[in-house]
Order: sequence, then C-alpha cells, then structure tokens
Amino acid sequence: MRPPDPRDTSAPPAIVWLAEWTRRKDAIFAAIASQSGGGRRLPLIGLSFRNFPETQERAAAALAVAKRQPRGRLGRALKRALIAAQYNWSRRFFTRQPGAVAVCWNGLTGSRRAFMEGARDAGAGRLYAELAPFPGRITLDPLGVNAQNALPRDPGFYRDWAAADPARQGEGWRALGANLTARASRRADVGQGDGDALAGAGPFLFCPLQVPNDSQITLFAGWVGSVEGMIAALARTARTLPEGWHVRLKEHPSARSSLADPLARAVAEAGGRLVIDNATDSFAQLAASRGVLTINSSMGLQAFFHDKPVIVLGQAFFAIPGLVTPVHSEAALAETLAHPQALSFDPALRAAFMSCLDLVYYPRVTEAPDGRVTIDPAALARMLDAARSGTALSPGGAFL
Repeated sequence: MRPPDPRDTSAPPAIVWLAEWTRRKDAIFAAIASQSGGGRRLPLIGLSFRNFPETQERAAAALAVAKRQPRGRLGRALKRALIAAQYNWSRRFFTRQPGAVAVCWNGLTGSRRAFMEGARDAGAGRLYAELAPFPGRITLDPLGVNAQNALPRDPGFYRDWAAADPARQGEGWRALGANLTARASRRADVGQGDGDALAGAGPFLFCPLQVPNDSQITLFAGWVGSVEGMIAALARTARTLPEGWHVRLKEHPSARSSLADPLARAVAEAGGRLVIDNATDSFAQLAASRGVLTINSSMGLQAFFHDKPVIVLGQAFFAIPGLVTPVHSEAALAETLAHPQALSFDPALRAAFMSCLDLVYYPRVTEAPDGRVTIDPAALARMLDAARSGTALSPGGAFL
C-alpha cells in the first residue's frame, strides 16, 4: 500500500484519517468520514525529504516523546530522519488539501505527532481521537487528548456554564457511570476478585497504578516523572499518614510488565503504610476507600461517581482545585497524607464539570452488531467546526 501523492490536486476530502489496525478504531474514523461528507484513509504516512524551516524542530519534538525510543546514536539519527520526512510529507499533503481535517488516534507521540503537526503547519484542521473514560462515548478534540485537550481549566467557566441553563444542572451526569466495570485483566497476577479482603482493612486511600509506558505517563506525569517515581515518592511519604491509615495500590490489569520489585521495596520502606492488593476488583477498592490517589488515571475522574476526594499528582484535565486536590511536590504530598481526613471537594463544581462532559464534550457513540459505528451528529458537527478553527470550549457551552 502506498500513500497518496501529495501533489494530487483533486477535490479534497472532508477528513483524512491515519489508518488504525484495530477494527473498532478504524470504524470510528469511517463513521466520522461518512457523517461529514466523505474522507480518505491513509494506510501510512508518506515521506518527503525536502525540509521546511521548522522540520528539524518538529522532528526533534516528536522523537522526544515517541513511545519506542531507538537505541544508539545511529538508531536515533535514522528515526529522527524518518519522522522529519513524515512531517514534510504531511505538511505538503495538507497544503494541497484545503479544507480537509486531519484525524488521528492519540496523535501526541512520534510519527503520529509529525503527521498532525504537518497538518497544523499547513493550516489544516485537526481532530484527535481517544477512548473516553465512560461507556458509549468517544473523545474527539481539536487541540489534543488527555492533559492537552481543549477543555478550560478555570472552575468559574463550569459554574457559569451550568448557571446559564437549568438543563445543565442536577445529577443527570451520574448516568455516565452507570455501566462502568473494572477492566478485564491480561495478567494472571492481577485480578478483579470480590471485596472480601477489604473487610476490616481500616481507612485507606486507593492508588490504581497506570500503564508505565502509556502516553498519559510519558507525557503528563509531572513532578513524579513515572509510575515508579510515584511509588518511590509514596514510600518516602506514607509514614506521615495517621495511625491506622494506609495507601492501597493495585497494578494496572493491562500493564505488560510487573512492578513487583519497586512495589516490594516501597512496602518495606513505608513500614506497613503501603498495601499491595492486585486481587480485588478495582471499583470495589475505589468504593471502599476514603479517597483516590493518582498521577492522572481516568479512575480519578470515575471516583466522582462515588463522591470520593481525589489527589492528583500529575497533569490531568480534571486537576482543578475544587474538583480534586492537585499536589505539585513531594513535600505537598507528605502534608496531604498527614491529614487525609481533611480531603474534600466542591459537589456543585463537580456536577457542573461532569454535566459539561456529558452534554458537550464526549459524543455519544453507538455500535451496530456488524461493527459499524454512529456518532451523535450534532456533537460531531461541533467538533469538526472546532477542528477547522482550532478553538477550545466557548463560554456559550459549545465548540465553535
């Protein structure tokens, strides 16, 4: 399969998406295309070796966050040259496709970032796709995903947005979490068993560990730097917890490699204030906890359905004071753990924020038995308009 010739001047498609080799993701892209006037599926990113003034800067930035880092100086040079050529091709392609919107899954790392940066520098709209943290929804965003998304970080925005319309108020947002279930495990040593182990456990904070090489961690871990960095910070600070309290940790059921060694070292250092529970259902542990502690896991957001306070250590779009307790240093973590009973949140702000996610931000998605996908038409139209203009959420409560 060959990429299209960037010199092609035929009528541009409404969207151009970079192929995904999973049926569900490609079905989502096909739905965006069919519902928005047509599209073109790129089986791969082409190569162009004529540089733009920005090429080397863009390639270096994309390589720095690539999920697979090359080994050795030669490997690094070759991958940087590849990413540079992909950026050049993408920019030339979208220059010749006026009005087209580039669509990509995640789009924040490596070659995918080069593809989306080339589209941006050509003046094309962009739409980043990701799974949503709630069933039956999808993430579509004009600026990025996760901590790079277009949602405002100002709590006043959400209060004003909700106050402007009675339909935005109330507890209807809780239906988003009605069908949440713990992720099935890919590992024999991480399960989703019943909550018997929680009987008599005493007060604890639940810390669901994340996949160590996920872009949420590699890009947005903040001051802890990594999952292992967070574990080490907890080992040094957990002794500040009040008598009888502990932090309960569980490895991610999709993580390919075990964190058993760093966890064992942390448990030994923390003097009984850290407990590893890889057997009990994640949501059972969340529900039984006095709060959730995370770098930026979606379980921090899902804890809102259980009215739990949340400590966020990294960069997250929901790391807004009042929604959660953002913690920006190890000293601040130690102080927070010393007074876990003082953790709190603003219920009205949470309701406004979650209603905005429900009614505006996460489009509804339906999947037919044959795998075909349909996306809420009005929501998709808003997101495509936003992609073409590159805007964040507007004060009116819709993407412009």
